[in-house]
Amino acid sequence: MDEFKLRNVNLQQVQNQIRHRTDGLSSSTLVLRRGQPFTILMNYDGRPFDPLKEKLVFRIVLAGPLFVEVPVSMSGQPSPSQWSAILERSVPAPNAPRTMSVSLFSPASSSVGVYTFHLRVETRLSVKTHLLGQFTLLCNPWCQADSVFLPSEDLRNEYIRNDIGLLFKGSPGSVVSRPWSFDQYETGILDICMKLLQLSPQYQTDMRKDLVNRSNPVYIGRVISAMVNCQDDKGVLMGNWSGDYSNGVNPSNWSGSADILRMWSETQFRPVKYGQCWVFAAVMCTVMRALGIPTRVVTNFNSAHDTNGNMVIEEFYSEMGEKLSIGRDSIWNFHVWVESWMKRPDLGQGYDGWQVLDPTPQELSAGMYRCGPAAVKAIYEQKVDALYDVPFVYAEVNADVCSIIMRDRTILATNVDKKRVGALICTKRPGSMLMQDITSEYKTEMMVGTTARMFSADVRGGEGANGRGAPQGIAVSLQLLKAPVVGENISFSVTITNKEAIPKLLRKHVNAQNKEYNRNPTGPFWEAHDDLTIGPNKTVTVNHEIFFKEYMLKEVMEDYLVNLAVVIEDVKSQERVLASEEFNICSPALNIQIQNEHSVIINTQQVATVTFTNPFNVAVSGELTIAGSGLLEEKVQMRVMIQPRETMRSPVRFIPRMTGAKMLHARLVLMNLSTVLRGFKTINVQAA
Repeated sequence: MDEFKLRNVNLQQVQNQIRHRTDGLSSSTLVLRRGQPFTILMNYDGRPFDPLKEKLVFRIVLAGPLFVEVPVSMSGQPSPSQWSAILERSVPAPNAPRTMSVSLFSPASSSVGVYTFHLRVETRLSVKTHLLGQFTLLCNPWCQADSVFLPSEDLRNEYIRNDIGLLFKGSPGSVVSRPWSFDQYETGILDICMKLLQLSPQYQTDMRKDLVNRSNPVYIGRVISAMVNCQDDKGVLMGNWSGDYSNGVNPSNWSGSADILRMWSETQFRPVKYGQCWVFAAVMCTVMRALGIPTRVVTNFNSAHDTNGNMVIEEFYSEMGEKLSIGRDSIWNFHVWVESWMKRPDLGQGYDGWQVLDPTPQELSAGMYRCGPAAVKAIYEQKVDALYDVPFVYAEVNADVCSIIMRDRTILATNVDKKRVGALICTKRPGSMLMQDITSEYKTEMMVGTTARMFSADVRGGEGANGRGAPQGIAVSLQLLKAPVVGENISFSVTITNKEAIPKLLRKHVNAQNKEYNRNPTGPFWEAHDDLTIGPNKTVTVNHEIFFKEYMLKEVMEDYLVNLAVVIEDVKSQERVLASEEFNICSPALNIQIQNEHSVIINTQQVATVTFTNPFNVAVSGELTIAGSGLLEEKVQMRVMIQPRETMRSPVRFIPRMTGAKMLHARLVLMNLSTVLRGFKTINVQAA
């Protein structure tokens, strides 16, 4: 009878990827999750396979000297700690190739990476080796033995499989939700994420050590945190907070990760220009989800950057109420990072779960611009000796703010606010497009600040830095009279209370300054100064209005942020009291309507209409861009001009390519009003 002779091997890519929940991920290889068996079919000619006469050995190679040889056994259970291959069945068929089914199993502690595998067939007469191809091995949050195991199916779907999300920006009293497409299913994105690991300094310096360490999500998180920015390596994004983006892309114009990752790959891994914190975090979320590590994007409002580690952020104001750019410490209106879910055996019991990772290049961590993973539980428990970078993140959410009024380097008055920093920490709620407040995961109730829109300074008692007591009888507060919207005037009131039984002559200084979310503001664009007399135990309210033309910026900005401050000076005592508030001016939203919203079927043409009514007193023009991963093959772009009070209606045809929750999002960049308008619509695509 003829010798056993292998004809071909079927890797069963479709079936295996469905079982491994990697269906939809686009790669040049089979994509698998560790800790879970996969099945291949081997067709052969000749007599039936006889394990006494033939020996089958898989050789699974990660790189160079890192390989394992796995003989095929006839029966048994896979070992949880090592690779195994078990013959499931051998199917003889008359006049047809014989088929064997073999189940291969990878340990849950296997390294993430691209593997090559071969099959060696040893018979009595020959030894032949067959190249079977490659497979990409990812972490497996569905496997209890994996260090990224997540017990809830709903959370696994949200933090691994979901490719749409919201990023939160603005201010704690006026949160703006910004749509983002993570794009992990887009063509070639998974391969680019694997290339990112290969280009890391760790891999380039010691390939063997890096590949072995890739079994650990803590290690992977630190590598990715450094590689998303380009400070120390061939990383993906270059940061830019200058306001000048003329030789790159304004960070506000990105709406998804695929464009950024593809641009990085197609330019031979030159850094993409430009990113800011939410862009860095969103791209990192894409990479981590693609690698199989549950990840969510988190926003910390009033985020402290404590450069000297003293847990106090000093803010300086002139006696006229102008905020001054003095000192290196700062408070970002919002700062965006990611949390990834993993075990932390290096920290002992109790620190598994969500870990902060921050790819925005701020401070060095062990010689590289990266941050984390810092266990959220360690931040909550103030365990500042825990790895990695817990003190820095702890300060971001807990530092005190000391406001100082100065004249010619002399301190006139101080006030300490212990609740402003970390006023709100939030993420997208699983299964919906709403916000979830997670502040209490970082801070105890006593540490949680208020998110009220009004910030009052009633500084009675305590000593000023000049040795004099703080004002005893004056209280002042600022309050916005309505939510500011781009194109409208800003209306606010200043309320002053005289708490003493004598009249007072006061000087009032009010300043408004444009600012970017991560730094101190520029010079005042609007100010008002006047004197007033206030009677004993009286309260006076003064209303102010700032016209749109006074705050309108020249360059295109997604976030109009304003620092508003008032200093009240008691003319007789020369004592001063300060109240301030930073707020965002929201842009009007685009509206998206779906023609048959409740019956969107895969591979069937649908129609969406983007509408916008121009609320401004002038005609506006700009570029409208509509995108949707899994819905549109390419972005739709068009120039538009809309007269005052006119309604734009722009229909878009699309054919869904994937089932499940998808998102169509639109962006209109207005040129003559220098602002960005956005809108999004989630769509549930059903099977045919």
